[in-house]
Amino acid sequence: MIDAAVRPCGPYSLALSTRIASDATRRVREGVVTAQLPEGRAEAWQRPDGIVRIRAESEAAIERMRFCLALDDDHSGFLERFRDDPLVGESTRRLRGLRPVRVPTVAQALLRAVAGQLITARQAREIERSVVRRATAAVDGLQVPPTAADLARFSPAELRRLGLGIRRGSALVRLCRTLDLEKLRSAPTAAVAARLEREPGLGPWTVGVVALQGLGRYDRGLARDLGLVKLLAALRGRRVEPEETDALLEPYGEWAGIASVYLLAGYARGLVPLAA
Repeated sequence: MIDAAVRPCGPYSLALSTRIASDATRRVREGVVTAQLPEGRAEAWQRPDGIVRIRAESEAAIERMRFCLALDDDHSGFLERFRDDPLVGESTRRLRGLRPVRVPTVAQALLRAVAGQLITARQAREIERSVVRRATAAVDGLQVPPTAADLARFSPAELRRLGLGIRRGSALVRLCRTLDLEKLRSAPTAAVAARLEREPGLGPWTVGVVALQGLGRYDRGLARDLGLVKLLAALRGRRVEPEETDALLEPYGEWAGIASVYLLAGYARGLVPLAA
């Protein structure tokens, strides 16, 4: 095993960032994140001085863990720029160490995006967990992260039996069979969005999840997320359509991705002033 001590760039809280990060490929227990990565097993924890310790089977696994935990992606610019924002300002002050964590492969991010469209997070995670468990091998209780090749072996009918609708399952299989998903890491976000949105049933929310959790980018938000729909309905005092939530993220520009995470976290904690 190899050890590394990493000081995160900017404000960072492993506990805040990984509060709901457990899935089929990783678990969070008592402050320790244990993940099965494509390069091997890794675990991480944060010391009281802010340093994040990583123990892994290889240098490549350490680098992948740094990416998944967003240790090197400083969001101080977002915190400073929107500290007095009427909706997200209180959350930037109270939750300043929060960062959206990522998954190891773009394929897993796409699966998460396709599984989670306008259903509860719990339902979406159960579907994702079922698909990953069927797609990859388990190593000491954790699944190997799925690749595009792993997901391409499914038929839409098989995915339907695992809880994924035929239309969304067909889009997932088609993309995994025809596109090198890992190459999206080198493509501009606009190009990624254009390609994904050509698929029937995939839209801005899918792009937001892939950008945030697969590519590690902050410029696309979780547009039309069910939580944002509920937040906007509470703000406006009426039922709203998912596309109306686009207006919530528009003011945050290149920070729309992390702004959506702070809006959702702040709303869940009562930090968004609904009376405003």
